[in-house]
Amino acid sequence: MTGRTLLLAALVVLNLVLMIRLLRAAPRFAGHRRPTPGDVVLGFVTAFFDTLGIGSFAPTTAAFKLRGRPADELIPGTLNIGTNLAGFTETVIFVTAVLVDPALLVCMVASAVVGAWLGAGIVCRLPLRAIQICMGCALLIAGCVFAATNLGALPSGGEAMGLGGWRFALAVGVNFLLGGLMSAGIGLYAPCMIMLALLGLNPIGAFPIMMASCGLLQPAAGLRFIKSGRFAWGVSVGLSCGGIIGVLLAAFLVKSLPLVALRWLVVAVVLYASGAMIQSARRPIYA
Repeated sequence: MTGRTLLLAALVVLNLVLMIRLLRAAPRFAGHRRPTPGDVVLGFVTAFFDTLGIGSFAPTTAAFKLRGRPADELIPGTLNIGTNLAGFTETVIFVTAVLVDPALLVCMVASAVVGAWLGAGIVCRLPLRAIQICMGCALLIAGCVFAATNLGALPSGGEAMGLGGWRFALAVGVNFLLGGLMSAGIGLYAPCMIMLALLGLNPIGAFPIMMASCGLLQPAAGLRFIKSGRFAWGVSVGLSCGGIIGVLLAAFLVKSLPLVALRWLVVAVVLYASGAMIQSARRPIYA
């Protein structure tokens, strides 16, 4: 069995386990808000642009803050569980279509999964204010990355479809950290793509790596969030339903979009949400 086949097999098994656990958890959330059309539309839109490389965590978090739900402490878990099905679909599409070095792919994905599993255990125990500060800083960083991308201040990458030596080891180590940060709601796509570009990887080669990393680490982290109950069940289901449609439409029908203009729009929305999240953290919490 090749590394690519093994990765896809692990992807299917892990996602099946997550879906079973999510469905079994449904009775615990019987009295909570059910999925709404707005949740489905949000999942569709963010997954659509996620497939094109913009990322979904920052825009989804911004939308959560704009509409005032779910509660801030539920956002990391909701992001990891709700965008998981879209991440699964993206992984299957890009891992089979783009032939990046299998050793680099498998090792980077494995390190991200371990980082996410450990990180989710920490995030589940964080107090509300710590989560608000982490999310606010993450959104601020994401907005700056989008702006730098539009201004051409970030590297465009090389031609290689694999890395060796210290570059290989550094990429695997950094992806472990990025996997842990994903559990706190900090998206992996942009930093992973930038890091691989700095190391000389072809930009197209980053897509299967970052998408497979998310495709496996999200269910790993999601299992811990389901156990803790720190996620919004209805919103997660709505995001999942809309997300898979958005991925398929973007992957197979869209040929080109004005991504620079869209990124500037995302910058504005994300920076607003960052300010709102940090402002929430500054408010006193009464018992």
